[in-house]
Amino acid sequence: MAYRIDPKTDRQFVEEFRRNPVGRHSPGLMRVLNTLRHDPTGSQIVLFCRKPFAEWQIAHMPADRAEPLVFEDSPVFTDRDEAEWEVFRRRWRAATGQDINLPLRGHGLPLDDDETG
Repeated sequence: MAYRIDPKTDRQFVEEFRRNPVGRHSPGLMRVLNTLRHDPTGSQIVLFCRKPFAEWQIAHMPADRAEPLVFEDSPVFTDRDEAEWEVFRRRWRAATGQDINLPLRGHGLPLDDDETG
């Protein structure tokens, strides 16, 4: 059986990813990332590099890989960490139904308003 993310017990890995979006991750975070990277529909939120080391954009990869990527009307990121964080947040929402209301850097709000108590 595939691993299912538990928003309460796996919440610690949200903070780990936020501190270090690109690079080495703990086994627990790798388990969460591998789960988030698999969408049973075959569709996936992906990050497309428009200019190497300079620009990234969020796109949707259709289930039929012969189809082209569908680009969002979203900003073009010039910071890879910011782009990776946004993809993580969207995938987390798709997998758990919860929003992550935290900026990449600095202090922010908890996951959901109902997570504060």
